[in-house]
Amino acid sequence: MDNALKYKLFIIVSIFLFFLYHYDKILFVEPKIFSYYTLEGVVISALSLGMIFSVTVYNLSIYIYSKERQYLYYALGQLSVLFFLITLESLFISPFHAIYGIESFRLHALTHLMILLFSMLFIREFLHTNQIKKLDQIISIVIYLALLDIPIVLITSQNIITGFIPIFVPIWLVVSESFRLIKEKNRAYYLFYIGWNLVIITAVLVYSGLGSIIKSDFPFLHIAFSIESILLSLALTYKIKLLQEEKEAQQSLLLQQSRLASMGEMVASIAHQWRQPLTHLSYIFMNIKKNSNDPKVIENKLEEANTQLRYMSKTIDDFRNFYNPSKHKERYDIAHTCENAKAITYHALKNANINITITASQTFTFYGNKNEFEQVILNIINNARDALIAREIQNPSIKINIDKPTVTISDNAGGVEKRYQAKIFEPYFSTKERSDGIGLYIAKTIIEKEMGGILTLKNQNRGSQFIITFNLSQVQSPL
Repeated sequence: MDNALKYKLFIIVSIFLFFLYHYDKILFVEPKIFSYYTLEGVVISALSLGMIFSVTVYNLSIYIYSKERQYLYYALGQLSVLFFLITLESLFISPFHAIYGIESFRLHALTHLMILLFSMLFIREFLHTNQIKKLDQIISIVIYLALLDIPIVLITSQNIITGFIPIFVPIWLVVSESFRLIKEKNRAYYLFYIGWNLVIITAVLVYSGLGSIIKSDFPFLHIAFSIESILLSLALTYKIKLLQEEKEAQQSLLLQQSRLASMGEMVASIAHQWRQPLTHLSYIFMNIKKNSNDPKVIENKLEEANTQLRYMSKTIDDFRNFYNPSKHKERYDIAHTCENAKAITYHALKNANINITITASQTFTFYGNKNEFEQVILNIINNARDALIAREIQNPSIKINIDKPTVTISDNAGGVEKRYQAKIFEPYFSTKERSDGIGLYIAKTIIEKEMGGILTLKNQNRGSQFIITFNLSQVQSPL
């Protein structure tokens, strides 16, 4: 245990001994009015409670949508704060004493514990304290003490274990230790830190008699809790942004990994596509040598050689463009892009005796990243090719049909087994050996997140169909 933590524990023990010495003034106190709010104080108190309630509903809504437990714990913590302030007003503050009529020390003590319990659970989730062992241990101890005190409160109406230490003290310990132990702090953390410290400082001043010092009763604690609720909600919202950016970075990384994973296969395709033209060039030069006395033959053969060289040059350009990670957007023709994908895979399919055809009942154009759409088509074609080869299908074929606003890629490989259909687009899932399982996940991500379309799988009689459906508002007929 380091010196900083020892010093903080010494302060907490001192507070505990002080309150223990004055136990008769802390426990078993009869409810009585000791504070009176002016009209201004009543309005501010009501507005603060309304704000806390709104934040509670907001975070519960986010939890229902995201299933992230930090939003649930924070919402429950805010709900506990709401009931704590209501019971506090009902017991000790006029005119709320008459309005609420909730004179229950048991409920008031229980809300104390609920604030502490849900605050600790929220802090644990928000800060991911499982990565910081010392901080996680402190939070666990506080949680266990709060849980032990719950049955005591229900029986005696008094929080015995945590009654001698105000709840802001263990929260201060955890928050201050988080600032010391967490090395990388972002904007979300600073909002979190400021929010909690605002409440802690206000609670210290209120408990130490701020009202008597300034000779005025005012809902300072209400204001502090409402501002804290705004700051922590902003912190949670900022965390959503950070998670979204992290997710996009991960998707970008997966996209690059997918391209790198297929590079060996693409290089093999280049080798297949170049081997035949190079052989052809060799025969052309042999013919030139044999017919060196006929200028017309030489001219024809040289032109034929240049045609093969232009084809090889275009192949290199196609592959270079495919691996270009640029996010450049342009309007491109869907049928023409499918033809490019076919050209890249042509020799690999030809060597496997797989026939590939493209029909365009009604082609269209789309504004977006051409390379990304081409990668989708290549991923689906390569998956179909692997299935056709693995299953040794007779007369294997792949058909691409373009009919505005859909592109359908079909094969006769027998389809995807029912048990796999629901998982086929999940990351790292694959029915093939030695596969990273991210090809179809990337394809679906590109179509649905980047292009605003829909990618679905449908089994047909003889194989599978991957159907890409574009948003009609985003497509145009070619000029």
